[in-house]
Amino acid sequence: MTTSTKENTIEQSSPRSGGRVFNFGPGPAMLPLEVMQIAQREFLNYGGIGASIVEISHRSKDFVKVVEEASTLFRELVSLPESYSILFVHGGARMQFAAVPMNLIALKAPRKAAYVETGVFSASAIKDAGPYGAIEVVASSRDDKFVRIPELHPERIPEDTSYLHITTNNTAYGTRWNEFPVTAGVPLVGDATSEILSRVMDYSCFGLVYASFQKNLGPAGTALVVVRKDLLGHALPVTPPLLNYAAVDKGQSLINTPSTFNIYFAREVMRWIKDLGGVQEMERRNNQKAQLLYDFLDSSRFYRPLVEKAHRSTMNVTFDLPTPEALEMFLKEAGREGLYALKGYRDVGGVRASIYNGMPPEGVQTLVSFMREFERKQG
Repeated sequence: MTTSTKENTIEQSSPRSGGRVFNFGPGPAMLPLEVMQIAQREFLNYGGIGASIVEISHRSKDFVKVVEEASTLFRELVSLPESYSILFVHGGARMQFAAVPMNLIALKAPRKAAYVETGVFSASAIKDAGPYGAIEVVASSRDDKFVRIPELHPERIPEDTSYLHITTNNTAYGTRWNEFPVTAGVPLVGDATSEILSRVMDYSCFGLVYASFQKNLGPAGTALVVVRKDLLGHALPVTPPLLNYAAVDKGQSLINTPSTFNIYFAREVMRWIKDLGGVQEMERRNNQKAQLLYDFLDSSRFYRPLVEKAHRSTMNVTFDLPTPEALEMFLKEAGREGLYALKGYRDVGGVRASIYNGMPPEGVQTLVSFMREFERKQG
């Protein structure tokens, strides 16, 4: 789930000391500097074997250890029950928009799935699921321009539906589910791409959770899929092996050559999170960063938050300025200050500050200081 380079060309960002900017882009996103430095040091000679992680076989004992540790770390970080499998699969979340119905829609007859529409990516998931069965939108906030999570009444979920799909955090609009739906036995599927490992979640509420790497886990091009084992083995006959969760699980995510670097990087990210104190500490830090920015926005008469308070994301903060001219000036000046990729999603406009796990508190502090000074001069 990336935004095009064209969207950010208005911002000609200047680097901070050390040659880096604060990257507020929605993805590919700012990753932990400490992890990138580890990858840089190890790139030519991984683990003292005399070769790079991108040069060794995906079936070598050295790389198999990487996959196994990455899985173990994720399970530990989220307290994942043994009744769930952890898969590393090709493509990002967009690939899973089709893989999910391919694997789950035949759980019940007739082939039916329920979706909640909360933004652009949930709409894409609905569209991509269409060829595989009857797709019903059981709740939507489209009429409210996606400024909130819609109310979902349990009775709206058909008993004969194979699963209910939600997008747990909405990158483009800046909303998130604070409480997940109660589905009365219907497997809940969550696209957690833009908030994976950012807050404590009870995975036992879900039948399946998936997430692209490029926001909180690593480079783009790979996705993490967490699936309850009893949901494996129901794939449609048309499902290719690389999208068949049961086949990927049986092959321990190595049924063909995966992106070895991406999985290695994700392992290092998870080591970093564990060393910091785990997901609980990550959530505390993220809440602190988001609160700093939201508190300033709520106190300002110049900036206007775009989503309802009760549904605000801690990962993607959206707001607007009084005029298009002020917005253009804001983005240009922010870029000169090393505050990169703040332009809002093309269908939303305004400003979007994506403050994922890799964004240090200093970045949000710098942004708020800039916003305060810009308001003083322009407001």
